[in-house]
Amino acid sequence: MENKEQSILPEEQAAVPPQRGLLHIWQSGGPSEPLCPERVHLSQCVLQVALGEHHGLLLAQGGQVYSFGELLWRGLSVPVSAPMLEVSLQGTTVVRVASGGFHCGAVSEQGSVYMWGENTAGQCGTTEGGTDSNVTVPEPYPVPVVDNEVVPPVAVCIMDLACGREHSLALSAQNELWAWGSGCQLGLVTSNFPVWKPQKVEHLAGRHVVQVACGAYHSLALVRSLHPQNSNTHKPLERRSPSNQSLAMDDAQYCPLGVELTESTSAEASARRSSKKSFLQAGSTHGYQAVLVPYSYSISNNKGNDQADPITETDSLTTSYPVTGLTDKYKCALSHELELQNLLQKLSGHSLEMQNSSRHGDTDSLSSHTSDDSCISTTPFNNPLSSRCKDDSTVCSQVLRPSFPMDLEEFSLTKKTSVQGHTSSTLTDISNEGETRKKQRSLPGTPPYASPRPRHHCASKSSSSGSIHTPETEDGFPTLETEVWSWGRGSEGQLGHGDQLARLQPLCIKNLTGEEVIKVAAGSHHSLVLTAQCQVYSWGSNMCGQLGHVNSPVTLPQQVKLSDDFRAWDVSAGQSHSLLLADGNSDQPVLLYCGQQQEPRSKQSETSYQSKRSCQRSPNRAENYSVRPALLPFCVEMGYISSVSSGGQRCALLANCNTTTFISTIRELAFKERKFYYWLSSVRKLLLTPLYNKENVRPSLGETCSRLFLSVCGTFNRLSTLIGQHSTLLSYFVHEVQCHDVTSLHLLVHTRHFLDTYTAYCTAVGDFQVMGGFPLLHKLSVECLGSQHTKLAQLSEFDPSGSGGVDLGSLFYWPLQQLSQYSQVLLKLEASYHMLTTEYKSIHRSCMLYESLSTSLLRRKEEAEATFLFWKTHSGKNTDGLRLPQRRVLCESSNRTLTLQGAGRFSNHWFILFNDALVHIQRAIPSQNLFSTHHVYPLNCLWLKPLPDNNSGCYAIKITCPEETFTLVASTPQEKNKWLHFLNQEVDGSLAGGGQGASPGITAMSRTASYTFTGEGRFKDAQYTGSWHAGRVHGRGTMSWPTGQTYTGNFKNGLEDGYGECVIPNKTLNKAGCYQGHWRDGKIHGFGIYRYATGEVYEGCFSDGQRHGYGMLSSGKLDKTSSGVFIGQWVFDKKTGYGVYDDITRGEKYMGMWLDDERHGSAVVVTQYGVYYEGNFKENKMSGPGLLVSDDDTAFRGEFSEDWTVNGKGVLSLANGDSLEGHFSGEWNAGLKVAGTYTKLAPDEPEDKDRENFFRFGQYLVAAGERWVCVFDECWRRLGCDVAGRGDRTTAWENIAVTISSARRHSPHLSRSQRKVLESLECIPQHGEAVTIKNYDRIQTYLTKACEAPIHPLGWLVETLVTVYRMTYVGVGSNRRLLREAVKEVQAYLKHLYSIVRFLFPGLPQDGNILPETPVSPSKIRYSSSSEEVSFVTVVSCSSLLLPLLLPQLYPPLFMLYCLHDEQQELQYWERILRLNKQPDQSLLSFLGVQQKFWPKCMSVLGEQQQIVSSSKDVSFVCAVETLQQISTTFTPAHKLLVIQRTFEELTQEIKPMQDGDFLWCMDDLLPLFLYIVLRARIRNLGAEVSLIEDLMDPNLQHGEQGLMLTTLKACYIQIQLESTI
Repeated sequence: MENKEQSILPEEQAAVPPQRGLLHIWQSGGPSEPLCPERVHLSQCVLQVALGEHHGLLLAQGGQVYSFGELLWRGLSVPVSAPMLEVSLQGTTVVRVASGGFHCGAVSEQGSVYMWGENTAGQCGTTEGGTDSNVTVPEPYPVPVVDNEVVPPVAVCIMDLACGREHSLALSAQNELWAWGSGCQLGLVTSNFPVWKPQKVEHLAGRHVVQVACGAYHSLALVRSLHPQNSNTHKPLERRSPSNQSLAMDDAQYCPLGVELTESTSAEASARRSSKKSFLQAGSTHGYQAVLVPYSYSISNNKGNDQADPITETDSLTTSYPVTGLTDKYKCALSHELELQNLLQKLSGHSLEMQNSSRHGDTDSLSSHTSDDSCISTTPFNNPLSSRCKDDSTVCSQVLRPSFPMDLEEFSLTKKTSVQGHTSSTLTDISNEGETRKKQRSLPGTPPYASPRPRHHCASKSSSSGSIHTPETEDGFPTLETEVWSWGRGSEGQLGHGDQLARLQPLCIKNLTGEEVIKVAAGSHHSLVLTAQCQVYSWGSNMCGQLGHVNSPVTLPQQVKLSDDFRAWDVSAGQSHSLLLADGNSDQPVLLYCGQQQEPRSKQSETSYQSKRSCQRSPNRAENYSVRPALLPFCVEMGYISSVSSGGQRCALLANCNTTTFISTIRELAFKERKFYYWLSSVRKLLLTPLYNKENVRPSLGETCSRLFLSVCGTFNRLSTLIGQHSTLLSYFVHEVQCHDVTSLHLLVHTRHFLDTYTAYCTAVGDFQVMGGFPLLHKLSVECLGSQHTKLAQLSEFDPSGSGGVDLGSLFYWPLQQLSQYSQVLLKLEASYHMLTTEYKSIHRSCMLYESLSTSLLRRKEEAEATFLFWKTHSGKNTDGLRLPQRRVLCESSNRTLTLQGAGRFSNHWFILFNDALVHIQRAIPSQNLFSTHHVYPLNCLWLKPLPDNNSGCYAIKITCPEETFTLVASTPQEKNKWLHFLNQEVDGSLAGGGQGASPGITAMSRTASYTFTGEGRFKDAQYTGSWHAGRVHGRGTMSWPTGQTYTGNFKNGLEDGYGECVIPNKTLNKAGCYQGHWRDGKIHGFGIYRYATGEVYEGCFSDGQRHGYGMLSSGKLDKTSSGVFIGQWVFDKKTGYGVYDDITRGEKYMGMWLDDERHGSAVVVTQYGVYYEGNFKENKMSGPGLLVSDDDTAFRGEFSEDWTVNGKGVLSLANGDSLEGHFSGEWNAGLKVAGTYTKLAPDEPEDKDRENFFRFGQYLVAAGERWVCVFDECWRRLGCDVAGRGDRTTAWENIAVTISSARRHSPHLSRSQRKVLESLECIPQHGEAVTIKNYDRIQTYLTKACEAPIHPLGWLVETLVTVYRMTYVGVGSNRRLLREAVKEVQAYLKHLYSIVRFLFPGLPQDGNILPETPVSPSKIRYSSSSEEVSFVTVVSCSSLLLPLLLPQLYPPLFMLYCLHDEQQELQYWERILRLNKQPDQSLLSFLGVQQKFWPKCMSVLGEQQQIVSSSKDVSFVCAVETLQQISTTFTPAHKLLVIQRTFEELTQEIKPMQDGDFLWCMDDLLPLFLYIVLRARIRNLGAEVSLIEDLMDPNLQHGEQGLMLTTLKACYIQIQLESTI
């Protein structure tokens, strides 16, 4: 295959040298011999470097990928100085690269994966099959990652990639893990290897995987911790570490292979299959040949093998095998393993030198002594090339791996002796111990708590070297609650579970839970993690000292001991070394190395010779290596190192030089923040956590200080968490600084979060100091810490004497200095941007905020210290009531510098100004700390006024409080100015910095504050929260009384005024009443709704706390013998005037006059049985003449003395026409006594005309125009008129605008359309000009909107009229004898309403007059003249203008009365309609006398003309019939007349085509034809429709064209009733 790579010449590389992303690579080794890192010259900035066993990849800016090293899959050796461009990936923007043992991978910007290199184990995941063609993949090949669990399957977007020797792992954008290749390191539930297609690691499904790393044959994953359900019970300083949780090791001890590691285990040989492969290269100076031979592992009883088990070997610094990762609680449970410990001690007696001289084994050689590695992988082993080249001409040869026999008994012993801590090697022990162990929240082998994340496509983010995909919280900060999971081979303890067993599935490393791990790294056979506290933990193989400590091997994570001057923030792991990037004494990072030292030149040839002859899988044990991380001196010459990388025997770093101010400032900020978090973590570990967990904290500190100490711990923990998250984020920011914008800095984005956290912390510390907590805490810390107190003193910078003492107050205040650091850093960033840019403004704003807060918190610190000294000086029982944690002393007048004006000569007045109150102590002796009385004035309710100085030397300040006013006199002008300054400053501070209108030096007159009244009056003991003005309640607020009464609403000059809601409890009924409405001068006044505790509800007008005006009272159900509803007029809390009372219990409705809550005057009473009475009432009884009519038309006219009781002369008219006249007595329903004359109507005698006069209704009723005067008076009052029609029109319009504007502001739940209507009504229209045709339509539009808005006075009036109308004529009021009164009432409404409209629009003409211009309007009168000219005039009447606005809402009860009034006629009409409509069309037309020339001949069916036959029905004049049917869907007479007119037009249009020439109707032809239309229309209650039109139509239309058409319709209705004439 032709090679597609091309080399980059050195002169081309150096054409444009970059200033950042400079790559340096060197062979691994420590500082024993000078190292010369080789600079890789590329014209592009290097973003990432990935190193494999003997090759590497570079990711350059622009997404280009370069390769170097031993490219065995192509038979090439590319020097590092001239990397080769991967031409196959050109055109693809690569954002991540990864190198495995002998294969490579890349991730594109779109989330696609490309793999190439060795594929013997399926690690490149190309195609299935075992042929030689896919042993290697020479060119990058796309590997699709597809989720087949969803339907349809979707492609998975990948954002990170990691590679081992025989496997590959991919991290998706949904934070799920995918694997392919061979071996248990995949974490898949399968036994079929290789796995060619990427499969999801189901054991981590539902968890948020952050980062992955691959060792040679093991895998690591950084996973976000799941929040426990009882997370709210965690203590503020509790870290979920093994010390705080029980070590549930039972799951960690389980071997997923299912092998019980006992001596009785049967020996089984696991043969690995082998394959042959060869690499040939032509035309190259570097030749490689690899010949593989089959090999296998066998287990035999060879007890003669006395070779020491390397697992038990430790270096000379250790006397016994360490038991790590356990607390003392669990160490005491290991007494039964003392014999095992003794054995370990014997086996560990070799010194480090003896180990190095006795055997040159390496970490991989150990795997041959254990069966867990050898029994897993079923793929052919591809032996890596292990060589050390002296120069470019060195040829490295292939080494083969032999098989190692091992005794089964030795195998079992090895497993048992290798366990560190409280572990077990058998499944039996596991099952016994597992029953009593408490499970952790990250349980292995069990389904996770979380559900899988939703799958969606997303693009992978570009990242640079060392970048970590951090788990972010909702606010964008990285979470520090992470876990480390591991799986794969564990022969060297590289899994970190305390044993050397393999794991087929991911398992959480319990010892790292709660350690705030932010990065994981995997070497060949060891593992590293980096925490947010800049600590490094390592475990696994330590043959070359790569773990940074002396223990070998380590099966549990152990902390790498770094110098106190170093704080690691990046780690990488190679084959036998580890590389750390750390902070030193400056912001210039340093490199720390641990592992195999670089050997002298004289020994390299011998080592190379030994490596050729060795049969091991990784480098030999080094004869010389560093035990602890050592500093690499050459790092100071590299510039700023941003990231490090390791792989095989190589190390690499990316450095920047000549950086910009922006980048250097970000690095400085990251350095300071990491240093600060390290300090916070140390203080928390050394001081707070021990004190917090101490049992006698509460007795030692006291109740108050204990509570405040908990607050300090909580705020400290929150601050520490914030700084830890921020420092971690800044480290990531430094890695990818070229990919970020300054505006994305969290220090700028989340400025408020930082400020709030620091403020809360400073407040908690200050409160604790004020209450004297630090002296008590110091004593407690000395007792608790002991020797650790010296370490705490080393953290403190406030002991210059070096005595070892610690000033805890200064120690806790030290974090406040970080705020000034922020402002200084941001000030440097400002210099990088122009003043007009958005970046500069954002930085400058945040800089000012941090600087301002720093100054403010330092001032608070000084105030807290001064307050503590004040209380220390003035301590005593009398002052305990004034000593509060949040209270600070500002100044006091113990030296008599301030006194009360008018005070007695021998009186003592002591004033103390706190930050929240001014305290006045009378008859005090400050020197003796004695006082008799004191009064506390809250600062937020103080109004200050400096009085002018006079010649008498009176320097006074007037102070106004809600309940009193007094004057303070200072001794000197300077003293006055001092107190005035402090008072103004603190009052302004208590009002949120003067945001309520305060000017400098002047307190705000209007403010919002809370106050509790103590003096006598209406507000005694009431608590008020709301607006104030000049010391008085003014504005909106809430007043609460101890009795339970509450008022929420508007105040004015100290009294309730405006709209408000009041809850008034009733102790007798144990319920509360509620009023919602208007107030004036502290009393209920205006319109409102009062829900009484008795259950009654009143909605109407009030005056001075009494019901006065229009109102509706609904009776309650408590202690009531009857229930009913009254609506009408009230005068001074009594029913007086016209009103309607619906007695629901008795089934009666009274409509008439009232006087002092009694029925008095003319009235009508109707009952549910149809009885109708009209007459006079006196003292709540029927009295005097009246008319009573029963449902069957039996009527009595005469004298009444009681309700329904006749007593006196009268006439009784029976339903058949007979009458009885005389003297009557008795109750109507019980029986009447009569003394009079009975008159019988003769059969042939016509009905007496006097009977019509007898039934004349309305003689004793209240006139329609006088019934609801109270309603219209309320409308006039809302317009600002005391008397109807008298008032200022401009004031009326202003009141309308104010009412609507106020309602719109206080109604947040209005819809968008409602807001638009109110906004249009808020504008005052043109109302003073004369009304013309042009502006008449605008008035109609305005009135339509106004009547639809209940907030508008006209809208309220219409709504109220509808309410009273329905209350009168609905239900019992639906009596047919009330029809005439109902019609008159509607007409009266129109007249009253029109008078109000004319008041608002004076240009409108009087009712019935015309507009001055020629109209083109729907309301027209047409006059014809002989000159054939047609002229139109617009008649303006109350019915044409207002009836369309009012009648649709009154239509249901009114039309019901029409139907009831003509019920008999309607029944006759409908019976004829049903009978006549049974005939076909032609038969009916003939019956009606319609001439045949008007008969339709054809009908249209689906557009086709069809002949009408004699049997056709309902097919003639269909359009006219359907048009007439629409009369029932309209409400106003005008609209109904338009329907009738359109019916005639439709009829004419259908007749015209059948006639010749001009056609004019004559009544003889029209009436029969229209009669047919009416019959076919089948209109129910047609008589009611006609009567309604006649009663309410515009009088101007009665004699016009529409009037004639209505007459024709009425004639048809009568004709149908009189069937005999048809």
